[in-house]
Amino acid sequence: MIDISVLESEALGSIKEVKDLKELEEVRLTYLSKKGRVQELMMQMRELPKEEKPAFGQKVNELKRTITESLKEKEESLKVVLMNEAMEKEKIDISLDAYTPSYGTLHPLTLMSEAIEDCFIGLGYQVAEGPEVELDYYNFEKANIPKGHPARDMQDTFYIDPVTLLRTHTTAIQMRVLEKAHGQMPIKLICPGKVYRRDNDDATHSHQFMQVEGLVVGEGITLADLKGTLQFMVDSLFGKGRAIRFRPSYFPFTEPSVEVDMSCHVCGGKGCPTCKGTGWIEILGSGMVHPNVLKMADIDPQKYSGFAFGVGIERLAMLKYGIRDIRDLYTNDVRFLKAFKRFD
Repeated sequence: MIDISVLESEALGSIKEVKDLKELEEVRLTYLSKKGRVQELMMQMRELPKEEKPAFGQKVNELKRTITESLKEKEESLKVVLMNEAMEKEKIDISLDAYTPSYGTLHPLTLMSEAIEDCFIGLGYQVAEGPEVELDYYNFEKANIPKGHPARDMQDTFYIDPVTLLRTHTTAIQMRVLEKAHGQMPIKLICPGKVYRRDNDDATHSHQFMQVEGLVVGEGITLADLKGTLQFMVDSLFGKGRAIRFRPSYFPFTEPSVEVDMSCHVCGGKGCPTCKGTGWIEILGSGMVHPNVLKMADIDPQKYSGFAFGVGIERLAMLKYGIRDIRDLYTNDVRFLKAFKRFD
């Protein structure tokens, strides 16, 4: 006959000596499984007199409960040990230097484009966009450059077919806006975007570049409004203290037309190699909207007038950031681009 007290001491001793959860499971199977030591006691109860069976069964159940509780306590203590060991292995030394992520930076053309847009949005201008694959009708004819006009020779064009081309200027966007205006005045907008011309790439030229054009049409618009607007733009982009001047020029969609110069940012207008000793640097072309352009948009040139200007964003970026070669803007050299973090 198995002595219950001896079996209890033996089971509790085995549980106490267990080192891991695997050994603990083996001890549980030894004593509490269907073929375990406690179950043997239940088989032994068959041989007892009837009057002794209840007391014996009660003692067996108490033994089973005692072993179960001991197993549970041991399991919890082992899990705590395992958790502490894992935490020790996975511990992070917070005194070490943190990893510094590498951040990108805005492209100089993006910086300049956003600066120009911010400048004119603050003046109440709208930002208009249009297709880069454009119709000859909007790119040339609506801009007072009909077929056979000598001004077409000023811009070597990428034609896709006889009536479709890659736009040579964002003036095409202005023509679309004027067409849809239906006499709703005033009109104040800028048109940024890529333009394309058949040109040999060098330090100052590219077959693809970015341009932003501005257009204002309303009553009583004069050259003085144009000059004041461009002076505000120059002050905003390059800081106050830069003078601008107008020089007579020719553009088919403006009359009169003017080239706009800015006092040299290097010498302050005194004369240096950058400005070729003149003290001035050419920055853009502009003028009063040609009456023919207004007529083609069903706008009465006797009642309304306007001004327009166009500037290369690359040119402004090169002047502002001291970039000498326009090709640097398109080579995706990370060393070059990282230099513009200071302009973010």
